[in-house]
Amino acid sequence: MDKPVSVIIVDDHEVVRQGVRAYLGAQAEFEVLGEADSGVAAVALAEEHVPDVVLMDLIMPGMDGVEATRKVKNVSPRTQIVVLTSYHEDEHIFPALQAGAISYVLKDLGMEELADAILKAAQGEATLHPRVAARVIRELQGPKADEVNPHTELTNREMEVLRLIAGGMSNSGIAEELVVSEYTVKGHVSNILSKLHLADRTQAAVYAWQKGVVRRD
Repeated sequence: MDKPVSVIIVDDHEVVRQGVRAYLGAQAEFEVLGEADSGVAAVALAEEHVPDVVLMDLIMPGMDGVEATRKVKNVSPRTQIVVLTSYHEDEHIFPALQAGAISYVLKDLGMEELADAILKAAQGEATLHPRVAARVIRELQGPKADEVNPHTELTNREMEVLRLIAGGMSNSGIAEELVVSEYTVKGHVSNILSKLHLADRTQAAVYAWQKGVVRRD
């Protein structure tokens, strides 16, 4: 490799950032350009430095890792995103990959494995934790969105959220309507997208109208 792989580390836990930085900083293959403790800071750093790889946590206050991934790819399309998280449920995996992450690894892996995933990402190669890879394969082999029945797949609250999305309401508006936190609403939205095999809120709204979840009358 002609030059070190430039990396930005994003995690709201300082001890995680410091541990990863200490390891990568000791390896000649890497150059750590900076750290961010939030999604907003991650996007700003990526826009400024245009790194080869962003190591992205998912669950952070404010802008979460999925939205940050999407925005980093918008400001720096060449940057590859490696998700590093403790979560391996569908509602986290698929939105992150759909947002543009090339790799999805869990925090129980060793530093050498993490370094390998970063190097591969810089070369355009994906790394998926075995549990995540198994979920992706089952998803690809599973039913398509057209075959999913929202009335059986979604909980009553998720159906309620889907109707409000179809009505054009924002997450904050839905939170106010249902008297729950916006974070809770984001969780419901992620579940809906995952269960219905949809990419974003716009598809969810269109789907709701097409499937009669909401009606014009």
